[in-house]
Amino acid sequence: QVQLVESGGGLVQAGGSLRLSCAASERAFSSYPMGWFRQAPGKEREFVAAMDWSGGVTYYADSVKGRFTISRDNVKITVYLQMNSLKPTDTAVYYCAAVMRKYYSAKYYPDTQFTSWGQGTQVTVSL
Repeated sequence: QVQLVESGGGLVQAGGSLRLSCAASERAFSSYPMGWFRQAPGKEREFVAAMDWSGGVTYYADSVKGRFTISRDNVKITVYLQMNSLKPTDTAVYYCAAVMRKYYSAKYYPDTQFTSWGQGTQVTVSL
């Protein structure tokens, strides 16, 4: 089981930026599709962004499209979420997750395919 550890969360004012990181414990991570999800207080977890194992195919939730960018460095076995133009509605715990299928590339991954999860990092956006 790949272990994932998120970092980079914090408190930021509206309009600001943060970059989240998700470090994996095993080299195998570099062959898995990866995604970011978030869960705000009192709400269900929701999809944010995902990418295939190579980083060549990405897709985003409509709510973050144009503001957030997912990327990965397979040498550092780390995936990133660059978040710009943050809004108070982006406040949530952010989780990274992996689809445990090597070299799998698709335009879309159902949430149920993400079976390995990190512990999350808190992002708070103030007015």
